[in-house]
Amino acid sequence: MDAEFDLVIRNAQVATASDTFLSDIGVKDGRIVQMGLSLGAGKREVDAQGRITTPGGIDAHCHLDQPIAPPARMTDDFESGTRSAACGGTTTIIPFAAQQKGQTLRAAVDDYHRRAEGRASIDYGFHLIVSDPTPDVMANELPQLIAEGYTSFKIYMTYDDMKLDDGQILRLLALARAHGAMAMIHAENSECIAWLTESLLDAGLTAPRYHAASRPMLVEREATHRAISLAELVNVPMLLVHVSARDAVEQIQWARSRGLKVLSETCPQYLFLTAEDLGMDDGYEGARCVCSPPPRDSDSQEAIWSALADGTFTVFSSDHAPFSFESPTGKKPGGEEVAFPYIPNGIPGIETRLPLLYSEGVMTGRISINRFVELTATNPAKTYGLHPRKGTIAIGSDADLVIWDEHPDDPVRLTNAMLHHAVDYTPYEGRSLDCWPAYTITGGEVVWDGRRYFGTPGRGRFLPRGLPTIVPAKPTGRAAR
Repeated sequence: MDAEFDLVIRNAQVATASDTFLSDIGVKDGRIVQMGLSLGAGKREVDAQGRITTPGGIDAHCHLDQPIAPPARMTDDFESGTRSAACGGTTTIIPFAAQQKGQTLRAAVDDYHRRAEGRASIDYGFHLIVSDPTPDVMANELPQLIAEGYTSFKIYMTYDDMKLDDGQILRLLALARAHGAMAMIHAENSECIAWLTESLLDAGLTAPRYHAASRPMLVEREATHRAISLAELVNVPMLLVHVSARDAVEQIQWARSRGLKVLSETCPQYLFLTAEDLGMDDGYEGARCVCSPPPRDSDSQEAIWSALADGTFTVFSSDHAPFSFESPTGKKPGGEEVAFPYIPNGIPGIETRLPLLYSEGVMTGRISINRFVELTATNPAKTYGLHPRKGTIAIGSDADLVIWDEHPDDPVRLTNAMLHHAVDYTPYEGRSLDCWPAYTITGGEVVWDGRRYFGTPGRGRFLPRGLPTIVPAKPTGRAAR
């Protein structure tokens, strides 16, 4: 008798954003076609007995092979980056097609397609980065690209080569409202950072640890409040990316208490690193953890954990920005140890994002398994126009699945050697984790079995995305102090 399915996952303890239940999962032609108990035979079968099965993760904020000024160069391209993502349970990524000043948006998108074509082993979409909103970009290019499925774009309030002023931001927010797109905002006060950086350098304070001093919580707090105010003026939803600090969390909760549609994202570095990881002295090792906003203090870590649990955060992303520590194109530009403003910003995390949150969130009881799915798969899919094709386990959805191994009595000791990115370090080296993906399945094919990677470069498909479904804000009743 011919097999009824291409793949059957047997005895899965299925966890979605809303439910947990026992089921077999039948897959044909890359989609989930049947769920229930005692399904018919599959050409391949995987027994998930005793294991949680979740939707494949969606990393909705990561950077791969993004053009930047030399000598710096990102270590991961679409081949190594998607390999690493898959081995960590992520089956869809949305990196950034970044416009350079003087460049058209269309040229940025075309260049990024060239970088991804034939290399990605999992599905992908692109956010846009708008750094030069010329009249033609605003009137023609951006509306056309939104219509073609690039339905989200990022706005910077800092970095000289990226930042926009409030008037430009307002015009982009108005465009997002008119066309139904999702605006993402990097909220830090550029002028405050510039003044603090100049003051520190003038005083001879150049070590990596002073990166945190140049970007204190108040510069994020002020910019977060300003971004919220601009979006309120336009009356449009927007999403604040990589929120790091308790002060910014309080601003978001204040906005939610007023009924504003403010979405927000945080990342592993703000749960597991602090400013001390940038160094306690003037050594250079802390360059590994230089990212913006920087890691904060233990009080902010607790505030971020609480906001993950109470619904303040909409999505949990990696902000993977891969620069090798020892490389002359990485954290040591030109082979030199440089002053903190010149250290390439970003840390790797595309493979460790899900295991870190599952181990320290779900298995410790800080968040439920359903909240984990909501943060890492369902909400990103809804927010960025991929749901219900992605982000859930349901009939008709893509067969993107993760089967988890939980082993609290025999934890995994995380080392860079076990990871699959092209970066020469992980900031989480030596951390003990109580879980790891036993299987990653994308489009009905096993690409990771807990030991070996089976992905094929070029198998990943580019995904034009629909308009976002705004995840309802959860008012917390809290207000900023």
